[in-house]
Amino acid sequence: MALRAAILRHVRVPVQSLYLIGKSQPWSGSLRFMSSHDDHLDKQEVIERVLSVIKSFPKVDPSKVTPDVHFQRDLGLDSLDNVEIVMALEEEFKLEIPDKEADKIDSCNLAIEYIYNHPMAG
Repeated sequence: MALRAAILRHVRVPVQSLYLIGKSQPWSGSLRFMSSHDDHLDKQEVIERVLSVIKSFPKVDPSKVTPDVHFQRDLGLDSLDNVEIVMALEEEFKLEIPDKEADKIDSCNLAIEYIYNHPMAG
């Protein structure tokens, strides 16, 4: 208790008064509520958006694109195309995929799973 009192004597913390809901004057300041990422993307939305990105890639026949398609085996893409697709996915979902992880994404299914499980995908 003595330690707490000693510390509090030397620490100055500015405090703003908060007005309760229903008061005539709102409080001035900012308040940020933290969440557990409640706005996380729905898996169906991730699937649709990933497939859309893949279908729009110039070297891809859109009729061959399914959630289970492999970029090289099924679509005939090379490793450079794979990199371009990952970059397009990063742009679509506004996230950065580290090179180590990007090298593993070689199919729609892996892209969908990675993006769906990424906490910052938007």
